[in-house]
Formats: sequence, C-alpha cells, structure tokens
Amino acid sequence: MTDPNTPMTPDPRRDGIILTDAQKKRRRERSIAIALALGVLVILFFAVTMVKGPAVLVRPM
Repeated sequence: MTDPNTPMTPDPRRDGIILTDAQKKRRRERSIAIALALGVLVILFFAVTMVKGPAVLVRPM
C-alpha cells in the first residue's frame, strides 16, 4: 500500500495519444457539426411544441 501523503509520480510510458494538427482540425469540425445538429433538433422540438400549443399538456388521466 502506498502512503496517501506522497504525491503520485506520472508514469513516463503513459503520455497518451498526441494528435496531429489535421486530426485536431477534424475533431473540431466534427464537434461543430454535432453541436449544430443538436441545436437544430432543439429548435425543431421547440417549434413542434409551439405548433401543437397547450393541447400537448391536456391529456385524460
């Protein structure tokens, strides 16, 4: 068991994945596309709710 008061030293073999500039650019473009698609869905759901009006909340129990 290690002492909880001693700081953990990073393992030099685990630097992680280093992305190239092209990969970073594609990741950013993909993130923007996902955000736009999510925004369109939110607007679509809001518009459908507004078109249906308050009748959406009136349901028989």
